[in-house]
Amino acid sequence: MKKLIFISLLVSSVGFAQESLEQNTLTLPKLSYLDSLKNTFVNHSTSNCIDERWMAELTNTELSENMFSDISSLNIDSEVSYDLSSEVLKKRLAKMDAKSPFNIEYNPALENTIKSFLKNRTKAFERLMAVSEYYFPMFEEHLAKYNIPLELKYLAIVESALNPKAKSRVGASGLWQFMYPTGKQYNLEVNSYVDERHDPLKATEAACQYLSHLYEIFGDWSLVLASYNAGPGNVSKAIRRSGGSQNYWNIRKFLPRETANYVPAFLATMYIYEFKKEHGILPKKATLTYFETDTIMVKKQMSFKHISELLDIPVEQIEFLNPIYKLKVIPFEEDKAHYLRLPKNKMGLFVSNEEKVYAYLNYLETFKEKTKSEYIASTSKDSIGTGADSTSTAVSKPKFERKTQFHTIKTGESLGKIADKYNVSISNLKSWNKIKGNTIQAGKKLKIYSDKKITENSEQKTTKNGTYTVKNGDSLFSISKQFPGVSIEDLKKWNDISGDNIQPGMKLKING
Repeated sequence: MKKLIFISLLVSSVGFAQESLEQNTLTLPKLSYLDSLKNTFVNHSTSNCIDERWMAELTNTELSENMFSDISSLNIDSEVSYDLSSEVLKKRLAKMDAKSPFNIEYNPALENTIKSFLKNRTKAFERLMAVSEYYFPMFEEHLAKYNIPLELKYLAIVESALNPKAKSRVGASGLWQFMYPTGKQYNLEVNSYVDERHDPLKATEAACQYLSHLYEIFGDWSLVLASYNAGPGNVSKAIRRSGGSQNYWNIRKFLPRETANYVPAFLATMYIYEFKKEHGILPKKATLTYFETDTIMVKKQMSFKHISELLDIPVEQIEFLNPIYKLKVIPFEEDKAHYLRLPKNKMGLFVSNEEKVYAYLNYLETFKEKTKSEYIASTSKDSIGTGADSTSTAVSKPKFERKTQFHTIKTGESLGKIADKYNVSISNLKSWNKIKGNTIQAGKKLKIYSDKKITENSEQKTTKNGTYTVKNGDSLFSISKQFPGVSIEDLKKWNDISGDNIQPGMKLKING
């Protein structure tokens, strides 16, 4: 009897457990394809990114704007009131001169520049010293490779305040402020997709080559600095006007105003770094250095948005680490390599799951509508050599229904952003709207074409009363892509759905 009761209890408890499990299974939220894929990632637990506050500092434009303003407008021949005696300064400059290939000599204009920086820019230098920790090890490696004085790392502070996207009023760009022609001369590519002047690594390599070339011309590092800013022609002209002097301070009055402030700003920056303790400057600390990032060559075009979704890294961080890609898209070309840079832990995640990353990109392509000409080309290609006549091809090949919609350009929108929104290519957007270049104007309308595939069972998908029956494997994303012009938010609004949870068998209203 006891055995019978025990068995009965056991059976009922197992039944209860099964029922409970079934109930729990039914209430589990449906995973999207992306989430399902990421659950299979090797080492998916990694989540370190660049610290948010550190990221804000690395991308801050205030420092570069202030540096541009100082160099162009500061009157360094005007005396500055600051508690630093000329005698102490002379001794410190002599100490710097003894261990530097630069000719560092005392000059009243240099004293005024140093005092002005110490008086007005101490906090800015504390911040710059943190950003320096990020870039300087990489700079020093390249400078040493070209046998260039390591002090020239300070040049990037004067040029851009270490902002890889800094742009001057005359069009110079990047950490090392290359003008377009000079950048091209030193193999920095600029086109619709990329601007390699913004790439820290490539631009540093180009800067080292350019500095080496200038030293071959002038043989003096102060004159090299002046010519880097004003061009070798202006420096040669100033030398002639001075009567042939090769000393920067003697030719300074014959140089453009900005260049006249430029070398003193460089030497003042070097002085502040060398004697920061003596002036009570407390550098901020970097949480990541450039060497703690890594690159991989891409094998397929990919957008920052998709990389962000796959690797759980903010788009802003991808943009900072890959500043050369103007449209937030890494292009793919058979004859030219393009690279993605990521923090090393995220790079590990990418490399460990590379096949799955590209599988996801291929999956996304299935939702991209082709142009009419692409359909004609693919149909013709498929029928060649198959022995099928035009009638059989028409029956066996899917049909497409073309729809047209219009997008009104909003302020701040780019072609890339609009193309992403409608899941079309930038080249198609340009072709459909006869756009040359990448400039678009707010308020104008863009024509957007989409081609919906009409399959044999398409009538089963959307019934006469405008409903869609959810099937196994469906997500709001995949359903929205079946109905051009319908977004995930539309589906949620029409069906009072708050999250992303849908279940097979549910009927969704399609009001579009």
